[in-house]
Amino acid sequence: MEFIETVAKSPDTPILILGETGTGKELIAGALHARSPNFNGPLITVNCAAIPKELIESELFGYEKGAFSGANISGKKGLIEEAKHGTLFLDEVGDLSLDAQAKLLRFLEYGEFYRIGSTKKLKIKTRVVSATNKDLKKLIDNGLLRKDLYFRLGVIKVQIPSLKERRTDIIPLAKHFLYEFSKKFDKTFTSIDSEAETALKGYNWAGNVRELKNLVERGVLTGKGPELTPRDLGIDRVNAGEINKPGRNIPCFPALAPAGIDLSSVQESLEKFYIEEALEMTGDNETKAAKLLNINYHTFRYRRSQITTTRGGGLF
Repeated sequence: MEFIETVAKSPDTPILILGETGTGKELIAGALHARSPNFNGPLITVNCAAIPKELIESELFGYEKGAFSGANISGKKGLIEEAKHGTLFLDEVGDLSLDAQAKLLRFLEYGEFYRIGSTKKLKIKTRVVSATNKDLKKLIDNGLLRKDLYFRLGVIKVQIPSLKERRTDIIPLAKHFLYEFSKKFDKTFTSIDSEAETALKGYNWAGNVRELKNLVERGVLTGKGPELTPRDLGIDRVNAGEINKPGRNIPCFPALAPAGIDLSSVQESLEKFYIEEALEMTGDNETKAAKLLNINYHTFRYRRSQITTTRGGGLF
């Protein structure tokens, strides 16, 4: 955070945030914006993985009337224009098409761009903050990312450690979420029992802080309190040796309590677990991961984007 305080002082130096899924990259982008000279301007967030490649250029740069089939009759202002005098946050920037990358590079270099179908040059000032959980150097080697864009995006790099690398943060974060959800669900939780703390500290957090938040949310919603127990968390039947086994991450689901359960939350967690397992087994190859889950590629990308963008609220 001290480093973020320092680099945020520039109004336009590009910043690249690196880190595993669920570590809080969007939170860091928000912190950069709030501490920058642009804090009175808008913070515009774009999930590059959630927008089809054929549409990303028109979303970013906008278009003029009749620029292409299906274009809005009056044209459309792009998200770059929407971020004028503020911050443009490009999440999953490694998913941009090569054509969009070329136009983005020009904008980063000169602060200028053209709407699709227009010959009028537009110039605006904004800071571009980008983020990814992918190996960008591998994308460069595979011809999927321009090397010059990588260097321009990463004038400043912020590397967020995984939750496994900062285990002393697990219990403070869990307590934060405990109080947050206890208040939200009108529960009486005030603490986490020692057995649950041991299980939380030993768990292999593949989903990082987002996974921790989801686990505590389910525990508070289905538990009675005032202490959060391993049973509330759904990890009372998990062998401690398995929890601590490197690389092993077991999906945890709460028992069906007399008060009922939030089935949609459990379904989301199950889907998240298998999507992450499939990506790990295929080396982050989305096409192969979709085949493992017996769904088509576009459905897989949509569900993955929903997992990484719609679990908002709270600290992470």
